[in-house]
Amino acid sequence: MSRLIAFIYGAACYLFFLAVFAYLVAFVADIPVSGLVPKTVSHGVSSGAGGAMVLNTLLILLFGLQHSMMARSGFKKFIQAAVAPHIERSTYVLASSLALALLMWQWQPIDGMVWQFEARFAKYLLWALFCFGWVLIFVATFLTDHFDLFGLRQVYLNMVGKSYTNVEFKTVFLYKMMRHPMMSGMLIALWATPVMTMSHLLLSAGLSIYVFIGIHFEERALLRHLGDNYAQWRSKTPMVLPGWPRREC
Repeated sequence: MSRLIAFIYGAACYLFFLAVFAYLVAFVADIPVSGLVPKTVSHGVSSGAGGAMVLNTLLILLFGLQHSMMARSGFKKFIQAAVAPHIERSTYVLASSLALALLMWQWQPIDGMVWQFEARFAKYLLWALFCFGWVLIFVATFLTDHFDLFGLRQVYLNMVGKSYTNVEFKTVFLYKMMRHPMMSGMLIALWATPVMTMSHLLLSAGLSIYVFIGIHFEERALLRHLGDNYAQWRSKTPMVLPGWPRREC
């Protein structure tokens, strides 16, 4: 693969991720818009509660397995035989985006209401928290290296003929208050809603469980890679929200 083609591939994977991520925000917001957001977490065609529960759970498991297994060092060594190092991250981003797109495409709503706030203040507060969660995710990606995280830095360095160097581990801004601000944002966005249906509850619970499983494996990998510096920072920094116990995974 030529350097230019590799860069175009990486850019295309990134743009596809942005499109899927934008749809995810609308999907979780649960406000269907004909032609733009035809299907959301609680609106769409269902095959019945039992079948929808099973299918949706399998979709969450599929996304979780893909997202977690492809990030492990063992899988990275395996895939390097078929994929060049500079497009490995872009390929991971593409696979994750496809798994997430499949989840939203095949998701089937489940009838039932868990809570519904009618008070205007409560609605505004929860929608504000919902938006804050997504903004927190986006901001946190730039506190590490947004373009490295999504594979653009790798394909750019390859295109200009420079060697790749690992991104330096930094504990700035949000990372001084919590270890996983991106995951914090995801948890807030999943649960901050004035209308929680059974369908939304399954998605929020399933992805929340995955978040903590993913944190466990990520921190194990970071400990192996960064050693005592990471261990010391982890011991004094809450996991997902300021003020939470500084408990190790």
